[in-house]
Amino acid sequence: MKEYKLDATNMSLGRIASKAASLLMEKDSTQFSRNKIEIKEVCIFNVSKLNIKESKKIQKKYKWYSGYPGGLREESMDTAIAKKGNAYVLRRAVNGMLPKNKLRSKMIKQLKIID
Repeated sequence: MKEYKLDATNMSLGRIASKAASLLMEKDSTQFSRNKIEIKEVCIFNVSKLNIKESKKIQKKYKWYSGYPGGLREESMDTAIAKKGNAYVLRRAVNGMLPKNKLRSKMIKQLKIID
């Protein structure tokens, strides 16, 4: 089992998320194929030291819909960090960069985030 370790100290959210998504999809591998995934683990540590601008924390909105009338919910990145921590924001960013197919849930399970 391969294990990759990424240090998030003073890195922007997008840069560390794209690096993790690339490793989860095995884009760096010579045996890259879109329909298979290899057993691996991508660990990201020092997530609490991520470099996120204050304007981004205020302006970025996370939206989700429950399926019911009036069920559109919205929260800013600032409140999401306060409630759920930096790990939630990073996991959501990586999840958005992965392909939207059956392997997505298997790939995201191989992501370990450590504060």
